[in-house]
Amino acid sequence: MTGQHQTLALVLFSGFVAVTLGITTWVSRRRQGSAEEFYAGGRLFSPMENGFAIAGDYMSAASFLGVTGLIALYGYDGMLYVVGFLVAWLVVLFLAAELVRNCGRFTLADVVAARMSERPVRIAVGTSSVTVSVLYLVAQMVGAGSLVALLLGRTSTADQAWAVVGVGALMVIYVSLGGMRATTWIQIVKAVLLLSGTIALTVLLLLRFHGDFDRLLLTAADRSGHGRAYLAPGLKYGGTWTARLDFISLGLALVLGTAGLPHILSRFYTVPTARAARRSAVWSIGLIGGFYLMTIVLGFGAAAVVGTEAVRGSNAAGNTAVPLLALHLGGGAGSTGGTVLFAIVAAVAFATILAVVAGITLASSASVAHDLYASLRRSRGTARSEVAVARWAAVGIGAVAIALGLLARDLNVAFLVGLAFAVAASANLPVLLYSLFWRGFTTRGAVWAVYGGLIPALGLVLLSPVVSGSPASLFPDVDFQYFPLQNPGIVSIPLGFLAGWLGTITSDEVADEAKYAETEVRSLTGAGAV
Repeated sequence: MTGQHQTLALVLFSGFVAVTLGITTWVSRRRQGSAEEFYAGGRLFSPMENGFAIAGDYMSAASFLGVTGLIALYGYDGMLYVVGFLVAWLVVLFLAAELVRNCGRFTLADVVAARMSERPVRIAVGTSSVTVSVLYLVAQMVGAGSLVALLLGRTSTADQAWAVVGVGALMVIYVSLGGMRATTWIQIVKAVLLLSGTIALTVLLLLRFHGDFDRLLLTAADRSGHGRAYLAPGLKYGGTWTARLDFISLGLALVLGTAGLPHILSRFYTVPTARAARRSAVWSIGLIGGFYLMTIVLGFGAAAVVGTEAVRGSNAAGNTAVPLLALHLGGGAGSTGGTVLFAIVAAVAFATILAVVAGITLASSASVAHDLYASLRRSRGTARSEVAVARWAAVGIGAVAIALGLLARDLNVAFLVGLAFAVAASANLPVLLYSLFWRGFTTRGAVWAVYGGLIPALGLVLLSPVVSGSPASLFPDVDFQYFPLQNPGIVSIPLGFLAGWLGTITSDEVADEAKYAETEVRSLTGAGAV
């Protein structure tokens, strides 16, 4: 990597940071003491603005770097992530967007606590939301480290550590100063940049192959080292029954997990009405759908133009496939075109990471302040004290995410996000669906549903090949692997639903029919929504 690459990419990245810090500074001058202003941006965003912001939140480093890398390395099997991420939005549109907007104020716990005993439910759902957010943040931190290593040509642990610390510091500044309003505008700017960069790369790639997609696929297969097997199922997930079960488990986690992601659900509170929330979801589906179709092209393009071995040689998990593709499409290392295109893509990828970590950190700090802090105090504090706690929580969550990101730096970012989706689908989705649709659901059922999905999901990950027992594990020198699958969703998601059902039928509490009726009417009509 030449000094020219490094300088130009750093200048572009610094420009984005300067713009976003300017937005944050401008917003911070407004009155931020209001909880509604800090958590929901005053609910003043239009459906189109919020749709772009949701797309910006969802199109993370896992999408731009991790998914394309997996397709470049594993071909057909890598596309599972694209299908899962995209189909998940249909679940969000039909089951979550409008209903969540009508029933809550700022967090997922607001929806569940509306008809339950608040304190145990808020503690359980708040704990789960923070856990999911931290896991999601780890993936972004790993992406940041991989990018800096490629950008600066330095692969030492110390260099990656400083990169991750820098990203973490910026995200804390964005959240603590600007709140939801600044975070939303940062997401919108980032979404426009990411879509523009992805479109440009896709057009250049198709022009290189004269629009012949068949030729692109055949070239990718030839340069993958696997031949036609690269274009067929089974390269990553079809070799054994364990691999096939992992395939099903990952698919379940991706499709069901989005509706339980705290930073996605919190986006629906930034618009004034439920109708606007639904229209936001429609906007985001169009934007996200177009983006993921292009990532398929770019993933196969990286294999065809760069070569699978070169991608793997740069980063074993494939996280640098897109920047390397940009370098080659622009003319190769040392060329002006390659330098410019690489620098633009690297800067866009950095922007992606910064924007997404800001959104996730805001959602998790809101859970700490609005749910955990208020519940543990046994009385709800003032809005100003909640906001102050949220700002300090952003610092703590950022520190935890940085530490875990350094530990997991050799794992693929899309794979790490798959684990976050599995925990969200296991712990958050069951309690959300039961609360909205089961008349007899009780407080014990809600608490059991959360912990009954959260604890098995985390426990199975700790006992899986992800943590120990294989050369690619976090701790390769020890072996306490007792669960054969890398993704726990196929076991932990049913356990979450089962625990919620068992908790309810064994509870002495009688469900409040009046509160359920109120929740049902409010969720379907918006009457009484905040």
